[in-house]
Amino acid sequence: MTTFSELPLSSALQGRLAAAQFINLTPIQERAIPPALEGRDVIGTAQTGTGKTLAFLLPLIEILQQERARHTVALVLLPTRELAIQVQEQYEQLRTKVMPSATVVIGGVSEKAQIQSLRAGSKLIIATPGRLQDLMNRKLANLQNVKILVLDEADRMLDMGFLPAIRRILSTVPEERQTLCFSATMERSVAGLVIDYMRNPVRVALGSVLKPAESVCLDAYEVRPGEKLDVLRKLLYTEKGQTLIFTRTKRGAERLAKELVRDGFAAAMIHGDRSQSQRNGALNGFQEGRFQVLVATDIASRGLHVDDVAHVINYDVPKMAEDFIHRVGRTGRAGLQGRASTLAAGAEVLELRQIERTLKLKIERKQTEMATDSSPRRMIQNTLASRTLTALPGEVFV
Repeated sequence: MTTFSELPLSSALQGRLAAAQFINLTPIQERAIPPALEGRDVIGTAQTGTGKTLAFLLPLIEILQQERARHTVALVLLPTRELAIQVQEQYEQLRTKVMPSATVVIGGVSEKAQIQSLRAGSKLIIATPGRLQDLMNRKLANLQNVKILVLDEADRMLDMGFLPAIRRILSTVPEERQTLCFSATMERSVAGLVIDYMRNPVRVALGSVLKPAESVCLDAYEVRPGEKLDVLRKLLYTEKGQTLIFTRTKRGAERLAKELVRDGFAAAMIHGDRSQSQRNGALNGFQEGRFQVLVATDIASRGLHVDDVAHVINYDVPKMAEDFIHRVGRTGRAGLQGRASTLAAGAEVLELRQIERTLKLKIERKQTEMATDSSPRRMIQNTLASRTLTALPGEVFV
């Protein structure tokens, strides 16, 4: 079984898949969807960008198509607002006109519309744990009739401290339900969730989840602390395509994004202190190509789906090897080729070598020629004059 047309799905769903030009199954879809359609619990681990969203949406949609009551029968829990919105968009792409819209329950936006939707009767809730627990505590969300529960990016939710909220939520859903759990890693905490809340699950594990995809070319630059920004500029001018840059801190993301805008790049940023509308605007602009560069903290290393990110740059070396995997996983998705570069200065050189040892990787070291001009900004301005960029005038942030 290698194509969606071979799956035992309803004709309506097959039609929507064909209209959306979903043809070939990815390995995780090929192995996870059939047992899920049979009503089995499934725990799936695979590298990021392998198509896990469809692996749980298709069984969920089949259940929703058969449900006539107005209460909540399907619940999807995810770690970030961005991921929740992206899952909703994929669901909207596949649902038929007779199927219900999803209620997205997330923080950072007004709760009024969410509450109204829940009171009207929502068959599908896509939520982050914190906001959903808050609405449950206020008796605004009823999960007593849930038939299918999805835990997406389970390890990331636990990393973010959502375990108490998840346990609170899961204590209210029926024990007789189907549970689909997808995670980039099978850490001890995730294994605990599987033992406590899943019934004889089918285990689907594909490849090494602690290795970057083979489609991603890895390289690194060991530089002096004062050279980092100039090396980054050189990479941005010489590389084609859209670039996602990661920093460790929110302040670092702010500072770097503003510097790049001053240099003439069409740049936006995403971090935890930005409002939801600002984060949506930055992500949408990046997806649509209005921004050449997106600067982000690790909030975007998971749950950020942009198909054509050509280059990921770790401006700051990540703290954990797992963070490195998830950052570089934003490029080279679905078998496409991608490049991930890391800039290491000072103590970061040792941190990068520790990541290599942990992941059993050898990252190619590269050299870049620095400008001899004492004014790097002047060199950049000269370069700008000789090429066309999609920069927006002034310091434009969304």
